[in-house]
Order: sequence, then structure tokens, then C-alpha cells
Amino acid sequence: MLPPPTSFQDHPDPGIQFHGAQEGVVSPPSLMSLPRAVMKLGDVQSAGETAGQTQPSFPTVRHFTIDDFEIGRPLGKGKFGNVYLARLKESHFIVALKVLFKSQIEKEGLEHQLRREIEIQAHLQHPNILRLYNYFHDARRVYLILEYAPRGELYKELQKSHTLDEQRTATIMEELADALTYCHEKKVIHRDIKPENLLLGFRGEVKIADFGWSVHTPSLRRKTMCGTLDYLPPEMIEGRTYNEKVDLWCIGVLCYELLVGNPPFESNSHNETYRRILKVDVRFPPSIPLGAKDLISKLLRYQPLERLPLDQIMEHPWVRAHSRRVLPPSAQMAS
Repeated sequence: MLPPPTSFQDHPDPGIQFHGAQEGVVSPPSLMSLPRAVMKLGDVQSAGETAGQTQPSFPTVRHFTIDDFEIGRPLGKGKFGNVYLARLKESHFIVALKVLFKSQIEKEGLEHQLRREIEIQAHLQHPNILRLYNYFHDARRVYLILEYAPRGELYKELQKSHTLDEQRTATIMEELADALTYCHEKKVIHRDIKPENLLLGFRGEVKIADFGWSVHTPSLRRKTMCGTLDYLPPEMIEGRTYNEKVDLWCIGVLCYELLVGNPPFESNSHNETYRRILKVDVRFPPSIPLGAKDLISKLLRYQPLERLPLDQIMEHPWVRAHSRRVLPPSAQMAS
């Protein structure tokens, strides 16, 4: 039995990482003036189809409040709020409810980043991208209604096992290449692909989450520095204008970390990490498979234009030989 909504805490907890606000494409009003959420019929495609959930039957247009949900256990806690397992009372549809404290977000000047995350993620529908179904808010909090990923974070799986095998890594590479192809076609650059931002669906399929760093830019060219140190590409470190090919670098770093257990440029100091990135100083241990080494070497290139394109990642011999990607039923029917 899920406990009632009173399980929400009035004060934020430390833990979930939010990065500082950066330049975006929309200048948002204060969160206090966000419009109330409206859900349109057909907006929700069941995140839980793979877990046996059926699509909820929503009225054509409705406004959500916290009273529409039964609140379960916390899935994550952080400085700006918490993420809870939740269920719609009317349809019993399972979601993850991200609860953010307006006071904390405004104090840190992150309204812009939150607005960008909502606007971008709400328009993305792909089997390997976590759905943002909708949002609503009350006097003190903003609530994001997210797809529930039942198998949790890839980061935690990597912590337990230290490394992943070729089949699992190649499958993730194919899933990410397909998801990022979809993003780039919609002029969205994620910019922060890393294990902490990848969740796992019912069948273990990867779901790209946390679009707080992503940006929708019609020209696909940016010049702000963001993302995670170990995953930063050379052009970001040097302050050069960059484009969607930053995501190619990131999945090259990810592929290495999944197979080796640590990112390729990890060092004792930030300056040394920067130096190794700029020199593309990649050291492959003997344990890394030759095919994976070839793929990583073709992604970790100083010149963005030299990086292996996403479609060629999906067709790379090592990925083709080892990937066991399984699409959820809804995606299979659509393809």
C-alpha cells in the first residue's frame, strides 16, 4: 500500500547533483509564474508498457495536483528536492515524481535550467530517452511527472560490477547512438552523457535522463562550457564553438569507462585531466577488446569532424557482433 502524499518533506535533502545554470535559448519568467500543467489526451505513452503497464485513460484536458497521486518510496534525494515512486490514483499508472523546491531553485538561479529541461525533455519521445510526461506546481514546489525506470541508475550497476561485458556495453552503445541520432535530428545536444545520467528500463534498456545541461539550438552550435570534467571534449575546454559532435566524444568516454571501470582521462588533478584530454592521451589496458578499442579510438578524436558519426557507430563491426538490443513493444510496432 502506498503511503499518502504527506510523506513529502518540507525541507530539501543533500545528494542529487545539480550543475550551475548556463546560457540557454529561452529567458524564463520566475518559477512562481509558471502556468499550471495541462495534460492532453495521447500525451502519455506508457513508460511502463515494458513492465506490463497499460496507457492511462486521461480526460482530454486536465490539471494535475499532488492529490492526484499516491506517493511511494523515495527514489533519490537531493539539495533541490526529491524523486519519489508515485501512482496516479485514477488509473494506477506508475511514474517517478520529481519534486523540486522553488525557494532552492530560485536561490541558486536555476529557473532557466529547469525551464530548459522541461521544454526539451517534454518534446522527446524515444524508447531510450526517459519521458517527461508533464509538470505542475503549487506555492512551494514544482513537480515533474517522469517515466519510471525500474532498474535504476547505470552508475549504481557499474559501481557494483566495476565493469560491464562486451555484450552489455555494445548494446548500450547502439541504444545511445540511436537515441542521440533522434536528439540531433531535433537539434538537441545533450552535452552530459555519463553513467549517472543513464537509467535502466524494465528490460535493462538504457534511458537518457537529466536534460538539465542539454540545449535546443537551431544552429547546433554553442560556446558555453558545461558537462562533467572527465567527459569534457577538447573544444569545450578550449572555449571553442562546438556542435552536436560533443556527444560523440562523450559516448566514446562512456564506452571506455564501461569496459575498463574508470574514464580514460581520470587523473589526480583537474589540470592533469585537462592536459590529457587536450592531448587525447588515451591509454588502453590489455584487457580491452580490439573491436571496442577501434570504436573508442574513432570517437575520441581532437577534431570533432573526425569523430565516427552516430550511424556508423550502430554499424560498427564490434557493435554489430555484440549488441543484443531489444526494443520495447511500442517501439517495435512503430518501426
